[in-house]
Amino acid sequence: MTKKPSRIDHICLAVKDLSAARKTYEDVLGLELDCEYIAESEYIKVARYYIGEVALELMESTSPDGEVAKFIEKKGEGVFLISYAVDDVEKKMDELKEKGHTLIDKKPRELCNNRYAFINPPQQMCGVLTEIVDGDFELDDSVKTMTGK
Repeated sequence: MTKKPSRIDHICLAVKDLSAARKTYEDVLGLELDCEYIAESEYIKVARYYIGEVALELMESTSPDGEVAKFIEKKGEGVFLISYAVDDVEKKMDELKEKGHTLIDKKPRELCNNRYAFINPPQQMCGVLTEIVDGDFELDDSVKTMTGK
């Protein structure tokens, strides 16, 4: 039997203008910024908030070739991905491969003290890009910190 994720780790929204999106989410929902960073490897600038234990990330592309920019061009702003916490990304990937699933990533990626991977293509997951992640988020040398803890 497949072990389910322990929780939703974070939800990412693709936005055209991070400053404008921050102003809206902070004003309308009263969210308080946890950190802001640039992940050059993923071509994104991110504002991260917490609502309980779940993080909300507003993501602006830093390149027209980035996945966030491509998503916005095709679908407009909106929910870009949902990330689920698992005990071990590599083991979960192996389990999915053994069950015959097609995975986007062939091996885990690393960023901010996490290992993560994009699993089944969005077409197989009701149109949602789905990520699995292990580890605890922590700003590190893999990103350029703008503001944060």
